[in-house]
Amino acid sequence: MQQKRIAVMGSTGSIGTQTLDIIAERPDLFRASVLTARSNVTLLAEQARRFRPDKVVVADPAAYRPLKEHLADLPVKVECGDEAIAEAGCGPNVDMVLAALVGYSGLLPTINAIRESKVIALANKETLVVGGALITPLLKEYSTSILPVDSEHSAIFQCLQGESKREARKILLTASGGPFRNFTLEQMHDVTPQQALNHPNWSMGAKVTIDSASMMNKGFEMIEAHWLFGCPPDKIEILVHPQSIVHSMVEFCDGSVKAQLGTPDMHLPIRYALGYPQRLPSSAPGLQLSQMAQLTFQAPDFERFPLLGYAFEAISKGGNMPCILNAANEVAVARFLDGSIGFLQMGELARLTMDSVDFIAAPDLDALVATHAAATARAREIAATLASARKGGHGC
Repeated sequence: MQQKRIAVMGSTGSIGTQTLDIIAERPDLFRASVLTARSNVTLLAEQARRFRPDKVVVADPAAYRPLKEHLADLPVKVECGDEAIAEAGCGPNVDMVLAALVGYSGLLPTINAIRESKVIALANKETLVVGGALITPLLKEYSTSILPVDSEHSAIFQCLQGESKREARKILLTASGGPFRNFTLEQMHDVTPQQALNHPNWSMGAKVTIDSASMMNKGFEMIEAHWLFGCPPDKIEILVHPQSIVHSMVEFCDGSVKAQLGTPDMHLPIRYALGYPQRLPSSAPGLQLSQMAQLTFQAPDFERFPLLGYAFEAISKGGNMPCILNAANEVAVARFLDGSIGFLQMGELARLTMDSVDFIAAPDLDALVATHAAATARAREIAATLASARKGGHGC
């Protein structure tokens, strides 16, 4: 296997740091040729010293000078700004892009890398949520592929190996249910960001952890699975599986079901994507099924977790509606984390934004960029109103 040169987009985040763990394990197979981050200069500089990439890029212009000074003694190119991030996965020194940027910010870098026929190891589900209808034909046009990194999509991908997609009848997408799966609506009125960030099974970044708590994350994963595997949304079933051992399943036309199991450790799907089509050995302990009392599954509650339903609605309507939902959710999560709105108000904010931003049935990239801006602005207006009502004692 020839050494792969990898652009780690979002190297200071949870997925990025775990990807670098695997690159460090196998320097014969992988090299981190590009590292990017939003603003974490200290960690990005440490990573650059350890992995000696050709280039590092920081999104925040204010972080450029400190980063440049930190790396002045190294032959590393330092760049900054959104345009540099968008082009970071391009160039002859990159074979694969590990796309782990947060939210909408991953869309343009991924599209640009596809246009240079780079293989995409995708850990940024919002890219396909917003732009799946554009990205799918681009992959064919530029003869490249996406290898899923999310544990659920990696599981589905693995279950489909050696199978015909035409013979797949249903995708069974598992969800942990997050920290509030057993809470009543009344209990969910008063949950705090600290409670929401305390995920029972997974260690993830703040945005993904809040999305898991609201089950928005599973809605986005459903949309991602639709685009990755060409599966209609009504053939994707969500199952709450609190143990997070069965990462997802595929049901075939003969009634048989294949599942991929593993410990809740993101190193596993990252390692599979980086090494594909080979499986790379790991020293991590294997799954001990004999020590597990039970593996349970149940249907999700769309009343307590309305964002999950909004995701099905958005992909069914199509066009720019998933983009609107994504923008609204990004604002909602930020406002919940800073204490402006309550947990249940995130769903209210999303609903109001979906109902008040112009729908476009067949958007091009420019239209999606404009939609994101318009939906973000509208969501911020709605968030301010909800925050005011909450302060007045009338909100959730």
